[in-house]
Amino acid sequence: MGTDFVIAAIITIIGISTPILLAGLGELVVEKAGVLNLGVEGMMLIGAITGFAVTVMTGNPWLGVLGAAAGGALSALLFGFFVLTLNSNQVATGLALTIFGTGLSSLIGLSFVGRIVPQFGSSFPPALSRDPIGRLFFSYSPLVYFALAMVFVVAWFLRRTRSGLILRAVGENDLSAHSIGYSVIGVRYLAVAFGGAMAGIGGAYFSLVITPMWAERMTSGRGWIALALVVFASWKAGRLLIGSLFFGVLMWLELNAKAGGLSFMPYAGSIPSQFWAAMPYLMTVVVLALISMRDRGGSSAPACLGKPFLPAT
Repeated sequence: MGTDFVIAAIITIIGISTPILLAGLGELVVEKAGVLNLGVEGMMLIGAITGFAVTVMTGNPWLGVLGAAAGGALSALLFGFFVLTLNSNQVATGLALTIFGTGLSSLIGLSFVGRIVPQFGSSFPPALSRDPIGRLFFSYSPLVYFALAMVFVVAWFLRRTRSGLILRAVGENDLSAHSIGYSVIGVRYLAVAFGGAMAGIGGAYFSLVITPMWAERMTSGRGWIALALVVFASWKAGRLLIGSLFFGVLMWLELNAKAGGLSFMPYAGSIPSQFWAAMPYLMTVVVLALISMRDRGGSSAPACLGKPFLPAT
């Protein structure tokens, strides 16, 4: 394997892992607040079609990203209304949001099949990415740099700020947080909206960067991987980055298997590409199964995760 091949592989892996990282960071904040939203896939699809539609109508991909964030946040707030205000079951409502997002995106997308959108401009001067090392650091979409920056922002927010401490307190013991005057429902609404916005941007990455066109269900289950990734990362932003790159490697192997085989991997050439396509989802199941076998006392999951807030009256 030459240097060009390795650098191209790293660039591809980072690119295809970005939407999982974006959606995972949003879901991490949501779950830290004590809310379990299984509708990540639906919010990503809503973000994908909203971002694509806004970009087609305005010709500005940045406005498309803002539209995707707004679409994802609004769909998340709909979920929040049911689970936070009406106290509906979080698991069932999240699954309903995925079904709703899949159907709504397909309906809206009928008007945009075959349309193309303008691409993002280069984040850095082209001269910086002419040599191999320059390409490794300066040749990505702006959304990739945004995702990497958000890893540090989310980690800093949760660990170093008063607002992050309040959010974590709401997720760990909502009754105690309520008793000292914090608005548990308000904090959770904000967290849910942020999670929806991040999932929407992750979805827009598909329709504006990976394949700048619209296709039904183009996220291909990446929202479910993002959900499992949060658990895999033990609700820590740094581990989430590592986990997203791990799943990015699996998806990169699938792409290479479909394109022309895995000649650089001994004995892998005879393995069908469908095996590599299934690997990310198989690993998702394996990761969740292994984590569920751990002692509950050692789990770092927020104590109030998935539980409705029922203040004493």
